[in-house]
Amino acid sequence: MSKTRLCISVAFAAALAGPAGNAVAQDESSTGLAKKLANPIASLISVPFQYNYDDNYGPNEKGSKSQLNIQPVIPLSLSSDWNLITRTIVPVIHIDDIPTTGSSDSGLGDVTASQFFSPKAPTAGGWIWGVGPVELLPTATEDTLGEEKFGLGPTAVALKQKGPWTYGALVNHVWSVAGDDDRADIDRTFMQPFLAYITRTSTTFTLNTESAYDWEAKSWSVPINAQVAQLLKLGRVPIQLSLGARYWAESPDNSAEGWGLRAQLTLLFPR
Repeated sequence: MSKTRLCISVAFAAALAGPAGNAVAQDESSTGLAKKLANPIASLISVPFQYNYDDNYGPNEKGSKSQLNIQPVIPLSLSSDWNLITRTIVPVIHIDDIPTTGSSDSGLGDVTASQFFSPKAPTAGGWIWGVGPVELLPTATEDTLGEEKFGLGPTAVALKQKGPWTYGALVNHVWSVAGDDDRADIDRTFMQPFLAYITRTSTTFTLNTESAYDWEAKSWSVPINAQVAQLLKLGRVPIQLSLGARYWAESPDNSAEGWGLRAQLTLLFPR
């Protein structure tokens, strides 16, 4: 791991352990914010900046990939009973020794945008849910950073929050509907089951997978992610810092293998 990535890890770890965490722990409302952050379709404006590092790409396992996902979440009130939650993922990518040794590229990847229509009140059983469309936009600035296809499909999420626990799953499926005929068609299912535990000091422990099945290539990608996050305050602005690791339980040929790193800064804008 490079010195830059080591510095990022140390900075996040120091922030999690610092005195600011104790200050926020005294604020009872911070636990409510932490619970909203564990809910993908909460009525809370947030902007996560999520950094991911993975390596062991390629036949010689020399390739590596750094990806910063900018993921604004914006809720819109449609009526007294319904919200529309927009979730967008804008990836900024750098790859080394991919697809061949000695090559590298940097730039914008393909944008994924989702819109969830969600009832404002949970069901009688306490379930929170939302459904809507998902779009894949071919915004990559380099051929190696995207799929050069427009994609559309359905997405859904369901979760339950009980005491300190949050558990549920987010799923979507994307088919390509237009784009470069020379590139492979997209027919992909994404599944993200998640489990989170929030302490009284607004520390969140999360375990999830971001699994995808490619029906064209008939291959799985199964990264298992474990993270710890702490809610803090930067002046008057609440933020959440998190640090975690991932293990690739399954991946396609020449894709990432072994362990990876994830670090995240989330800006919150409570109403």
